[in-house]
Amino acid sequence: MYLVLLGPPGAGKGTQAKRLAQSLGLPHISTGDILRQNVKDNTDLGKQAKGIMEKGLLVGDDLVAKMLDERFNNPDIKKGFILDGYPRTLSQAKTLDEILSHKNISVDLVIYLNTSDAVIITRLTGRLVCSKCGANFHVLNMPPKLKGACDSCAGVLYQRSDDNEGTVRKRLEVYKNEVASLIEYYNLAKKLHSLNADLDAEIVLDQIIALSAKV
Repeated sequence: MYLVLLGPPGAGKGTQAKRLAQSLGLPHISTGDILRQNVKDNTDLGKQAKGIMEKGLLVGDDLVAKMLDERFNNPDIKKGFILDGYPRTLSQAKTLDEILSHKNISVDLVIYLNTSDAVIITRLTGRLVCSKCGANFHVLNMPPKLKGACDSCAGVLYQRSDDNEGTVRKRLEVYKNEVASLIEYYNLAKKLHSLNADLDAEIVLDQIIALSAKV
C-alpha cells in the first residue's frame, strides 16, 4: 500500500501518518524528516541543503526529489509507505510518479484531509512545538503533561512565530491555490478520496484504514 496524505497546514497529516504507520505496519515518510536526517548525517545532499538553509533560502524541489529517490531505495518500503505532506504541487506529483515508476511501484491511494479554515486556525494558533525533538502539542487539544515541557524528551515547548491568525490565513490562501491542480490530477487518476478532517482524529483514522483495506 503506497499511500499519500494531503491536506492544508493544520489538517493533522503528521498525526494521522504516525498512527497509520503503527496500524498498517508501514514506514512513515516525511520530506521534513528526510531533510533533517540528511543534514544531521552530513550526507552530500545534506551538505547542499545546509548551505542553502544557512542562506535563509528554501531547499529546491530538485534536491528534495533526490533525497526522496534515495529514501525509496531502502528495503522497508517494499510493502508500501505513508507519504506525509508531499507532493504539494502538480510538478512535485509528476516528479513523484517518475521516481516511483523507476522502482516499478506507484501511488495506490491519496487521502485529502479536507479541513475548514476555522478549525485550522484554532489548531495552529494553539500549537506548541518541542525545541529539541520537534514533537507537536496543543494548548487545548493535546496539552503536555508538564506545562512548557515535551512529554517525550523534556525539551522546551515554544510557539512558532508564523502560528498566528493573520499568517495562517495567508498560508491557507497560498495552499488552496497550489492544491487545486493537484487534487484534479489525482482525481483524474481515480486515486483521490476526500475526508472531513474536522472530525475527531480517531474517526478520521478509522476511515483511512477502511479505505486502505479496499485498495
